[in-house]
Amino acid sequence: MQAVLYVAHGSRLRAGVTEAIQFIEESKAYIDAPIQEICFLELAKPGISEGISKCVEQGASKIAIIPILLLTAGHAKKDIPEKIEMEKKQYPYIQFTYGKTFGVHPKMIDSLYDRMIEQKVPLTSDAAVLLVGRGSSDPSVKKDLTRIANQLKENYQFKQVEVSFLYGASPHVEEALNLLVDSGRKQIFVIPYLLFSGLLMTGLKSKIKELTDRNHPILLCDSLGYHPNVQEVLLERVNELIGN
Repeated sequence: MQAVLYVAHGSRLRAGVTEAIQFIEESKAYIDAPIQEICFLELAKPGISEGISKCVEQGASKIAIIPILLLTAGHAKKDIPEKIEMEKKQYPYIQFTYGKTFGVHPKMIDSLYDRMIEQKVPLTSDAAVLLVGRGSSDPSVKKDLTRIANQLKENYQFKQVEVSFLYGASPHVEEALNLLVDSGRKQIFVIPYLLFSGLLMTGLKSKIKELTDRNHPILLCDSLGYHPNVQEVLLERVNELIGN
């Protein structure tokens, strides 16, 4: 019997956990699998082992494990695969498969543009965009976010789209924002490339308030979050594994 186990990151904030659960619960209805469970990588329960156990208790013979992660870094490359290998020893009769992160996908790029349009302001000819990633020491994260930025620039004909990070990679968001302001761009859109921003938005709002003025508006968009396109990419990732 086929099971799908969704592995969300987890958050110290209850709102972050609640949003992840709500997003996955809404997505379950579109997946043809009799067993579907949710677990968390860290900072929330149940953990991966408990999630797998729940699937097995319901009669699963195959478990497709889906990371609810935007980009492929240490969690996707190391932490989750190591946990799966441990569980294979516990359940040698279960067939485990492991899916891809959302990654670089056209629908994710379109979601970013939607977040800009939601600001309900006319786009100027020299509008610049700053994507803000969480950050990682894994260089593939910066590489992939840069690919996303380049595709956004190409698809929607922006003059400038830059990337920045909250920690763990350069440039830091404050540095990148200062450079854009100093360059004289008259309109700057800042888009957090995050599923859940929580407290991270507070610092961004303060910095933007400090730098913005009437001649150089800086528009902080909603984070990528659980946009409808994100759900479509999730469904695609699940169906890649379970063959629908």
